Amino acid sequence: MTIKDVAAYCGVSVSTVSRVLNQHPDVSPAVRERVSRAIQECHYVPNNSARSLVASRSTAVGVVVRGVGNPFFSELIPTIEKEIDRRGYTMVLHQINVQDDEIQKAAVLEREKRLLGVVFLGGRFNYTEAELQQLSVPFVCCTYTNTFGNLREDAYSSVSIRDEDEACRAVHILYEHGHRRIAVLLDDPADNSIGQLRWQGYRRALRECGLPFDPALAEFSGGYDMPDAYRGTCELLERGAEFTALLAISDSMAIAAVKALVDRGHRVPQDCSVIAIDGLELSKYMIPTLTTLRQPAGAMARQSIQTLIELVEGRGSHRHLLLETTLRQGDSVISLR
Repeated sequence: MTIKDVAAYCGVSVSTVSRVLNQHPDVSPAVRERVSRAIQECHYVPNNSARSLVASRSTAVGVVVRGVGNPFFSELIPTIEKEIDRRGYTMVLHQINVQDDEIQKAAVLEREKRLLGVVFLGGRFNYTEAELQQLSVPFVCCTYTNTFGNLREDAYSSVSIRDEDEACRAVHILYEHGHRRIAVLLDDPADNSIGQLRWQGYRRALRECGLPFDPALAEFSGGYDMPDAYRGTCELLERGAEFTALLAISDSMAIAAVKALVDRGHRVPQDCSVIAIDGLELSKYMIPTLTTLRQPAGAMARQSIQTLIELVEGRGSHRHLLLETTLRQGDSVISLR
């Protein structure tokens, strides 16, 4: 009698039987009782030497966070950790700076911690197949995908939103509220990353709305940090650009932009409406409450871990999920109609 026989006898997975044997807490009382009864009825005797061998095997799943100051990642990590633990694995969290190479860092971590798989929170959008030779475990790109690279779709997995479409949608919302002079605040329009996609969405929306593109209304702050966004907004104002609305490509940038506007004597939203993309919890508590397109953080975390664990356990294949944002209506956008 083997553990597989016990699992088949009571209609559960082998991992569930293993969790009962190891007194893991994430098993319901009803299932625990059913498995325990099956162990007795089948006269199953655990092979302690085999269990020791299994215990010596790695259960580590790496989570590499690129951009240690990104508050959106802070909202994802607790759910990621919960999902990893719930499936009987252990999270190895590794934070790196924006300038670091996440693939190289993950390759080192894979060998040091015997990782079974990796979730990347943030990263470049232009991986090449040669770069991925450094990794020998499956990985999932969470919050982004390889838009500008040359990877085959069956070589990796991703969970993200449609960044270009969502930026386009944000501009349309402002247009529907009567705004015609719409500025944009982003980091870099040619960085092969989220900034470039959201810049493309801004430009596309202007065309769709029949609005001319005015270079004076575009401010490239050079970074996502609040100080960068604050300085960028000040520069936008100091060059005399006239606008009634501003799209900031992240909530944290929008928070800094609102402060810069207020510090320069502009009322939000009476003098300038502000909209963003992210849906951070903290932006609900700013004054005025930020109107933003909320990314489904919980769903992104759960889908990323589900995809990765299925790959690790040989039960799934690579896939690319595109999730939808929801409009969180705040008080930072006013209608001019």
